[in-house]
Amino acid sequence: IALCVVSFARPAEAADVATGAKVFSANCAACHLKGNNIVMANKNLKKEALAQYGMNTPEAIITQVTNGKGAMPSFKAKLSSDEIESVAAYVLAQSENGWK
Repeated sequence: IALCVVSFARPAEAADVATGAKVFSANCAACHLKGNNIVMANKNLKKEALAQYGMNTPEAIITQVTNGKGAMPSFKAKLSSDEIESVAAYVLAQSENGWK
């Protein structure tokens, strides 16, 4: 039964890296261009830093983007949950590819 539910899930409900790239470009790139962090350079979006700070899962990134923390603002009023999930998928994909 679970296979049927997963197989018939609507694509719009799944995290979409292409959508995540667009949302990232419009909302995140000002501070995180190419995975960097202009506020705290060591807390960037590179694979090693994400792992070091426990931010290397979709859930962790979704929580950070939704609620904000420190200098990072909350985006829950600006972005939908689907957009936030897509940003998380994009960030993780880019971190795996070295932000090329």
